[in-house]
Amino acid sequence: MSQKSERRGIHVDQSELLCKKGCGYYGNAAWQGLCSKCWREEYQRARQKQIQEDWALAEKLQREEEAAYASSQGAQSQPSLTPFSKFEEKKTNEKTRKVTTVKKFFSPSSRTAPKKAPSEKVGKVSVERHGDALLRDLRGMFSQPWEMMSPAEALAGRLRESHEGKTPSPSITRQSSIETDRVSRDFVDFLKNLQKPGREIHKQSRAFIENMANKKDLGADELSECVQDFYQNMSDRLMTHFKGSTERVERVMDQVEKYIMTRLYKNVFCPETTDDEKKDLATQHRIRALHWVTIQMLCVPVDEEIPEVSDNVVKAITDVIEMDSKRVPRDKLACITRCSKHIFTAIKITKNEPASADDFLPTLIYIVLKANPPRLQSNIQYITRFCNPSRLMTGEDGYYFTNLCCAVAFIEKLDAQSLNLSAEDFERYMSGQASPRKQEAEAWPQPGPAGGRSPGLSQAYRSLDQLTGLGARHDRVLEGARGLQSDLIGWQESVEREVREILEKYPLEIRPPASAIDSDNVENDRLPPPLQPQVFAG
Repeated sequence: MSQKSERRGIHVDQSELLCKKGCGYYGNAAWQGLCSKCWREEYQRARQKQIQEDWALAEKLQREEEAAYASSQGAQSQPSLTPFSKFEEKKTNEKTRKVTTVKKFFSPSSRTAPKKAPSEKVGKVSVERHGDALLRDLRGMFSQPWEMMSPAEALAGRLRESHEGKTPSPSITRQSSIETDRVSRDFVDFLKNLQKPGREIHKQSRAFIENMANKKDLGADELSECVQDFYQNMSDRLMTHFKGSTERVERVMDQVEKYIMTRLYKNVFCPETTDDEKKDLATQHRIRALHWVTIQMLCVPVDEEIPEVSDNVVKAITDVIEMDSKRVPRDKLACITRCSKHIFTAIKITKNEPASADDFLPTLIYIVLKANPPRLQSNIQYITRFCNPSRLMTGEDGYYFTNLCCAVAFIEKLDAQSLNLSAEDFERYMSGQASPRKQEAEAWPQPGPAGGRSPGLSQAYRSLDQLTGLGARHDRVLEGARGLQSDLIGWQESVEREVREILEKYPLEIRPPASAIDSDNVENDRLPPPLQPQVFAG
C-alpha cells in the first residue's frame, strides 16, 4: 500500500483550514468555517436586519396606539372606556414581550424589560410617554455597554439594585484570588507608561467588567459578542491614538485581554447555559475508547525509540495538558503553540529533514490521543469565544489552533477506513474483544533483525543494548585504571633509579662541625681576667 493511500483518512488539504469566504484568514468550525472577521460581518448583517424589523414593529405598535387613542376621543360613555383600556393593556403586553425577546437575543448591555404603563390611565400623555419609552429602549438596546455607563453610573446602578432587593453578583462580592490581584497590579503598572490613555483604558476596562458581572443570565454566545465588541471598540480607539501602530495596539490589547479574562474567567468558562461539559465527557470517553490506536495506524513519522524524540513527545503531551490550567485565552494558545513546536522537532529528528503539514496533523492526533487533555472542548470553545480575534485569524497561533480543532474533529469521526482497518477489526477493537498490540506480540515470538517488534520487546531489547554498552564501557574504564596504576609504579621506580645514580656519581661527604676561633690557644688560663666596670664617687 502506498504512502499516499495510507494517509487518505488523515490528510487535510491546507485550503480547508482557511475561511470559506476566501479572505485568506484561518476559519473555525464554531463559526461555520468562517474566520472571526467574516463571521462578525455575517452576524452584524443579520443583526441589523433584525433591528430594522423590530424598529418597524415598534413604530407600528405606536401608530396603532395613537390611532386607538384618537378613535377613543369620540366615545363619551364610561362603558366604552373599559374595552379600550383592555385593548391598550393587551397591546402593551404584546409590545413589551416582543421587545424583551429582542433584547434577550441581541442586547449585550441591558436585561431590564420596559415597565408597563398603568392601564387605568388613558390619555394622550400616557400614550406619548409609552411610545417615547419604547423608542428609548430600542435606542439603548443596541448601544455598547461602555458607551452607556461610566464606573460611577455602574456603581450607582448596583446600589439601586441593592435597594430594590436584588442580590449582587457573586463575582463582585467574592474575594479576589492571588492571581487576579497580581494580574491587576501588572495591568496598572503597564498602563502607567501610557499616562492619560492608560487611565482611560483602565476606566473602560473596569466599567466593562462591572457591567459584565450583571449579565450572568446571558448565554455564552451573547457573552462572547459583548467581549468581542469591546475588543473591536478598544482596538479602533487605540489604532486612532497610536496613529496606526499595529504592534503597539496588539501589545496593549494583549494586556487588556489578560486583565479582563482573568477577572471574568469563572463566569464565562464552561457556563451552565452551554453543553460544553457534556461535550468534554463525550470527547474523553471517545479518546479512552481509542486507547488501542497505534502510531503505525496513524502513519505518524515519529520514532519514540530515539531518546530525544521521546523527550519531545512527552513535552508535547505535557503542554497540551497544561492548557487547562491557564485562564487567559492567549496563554492557552501559547500551550498549543509549544506543543506543536515540540511535535515539529520530534518529526525533524526522526526524518532528518523539516516536517511537512501532512506529517504534523497525524502526529498531533496521536499526541491528543495519548494525552486525553482535560476539558478539551471547553478550552477550545473558550478560546474561540473570548480570544482576541486577530490571533485566531493569522500567525502561527491561529494555524496551530486550527489544526487542533481539525484533530479533535478527526478523532470524533474516526472510523475503520481512517485507520486502514476492516470494519470487523475496528468494532472488535472498540468493544475491547481484541487488541492490536496482543496480536503483534503473538505474531512476533522470535523478533528478527529485519522484522518489527512489539513495544514491550522493543523496550527489552533496547535495555539489553544499553546494558551491553555499559558493560563495554566498564571494561574500558577498568583497563584504563590498570594502565594508570602501572604507569604510576613505573614512574616511582624510575625516580628511585635516577636518585641512586646521582648519589653514586656525587657521593655525600659529611664534614665535622667548625671549631671556635680561639679553640687552638692552649694558654688561655694565663690571660688576665676580663675588665669589670667600676663606679667612681664624684
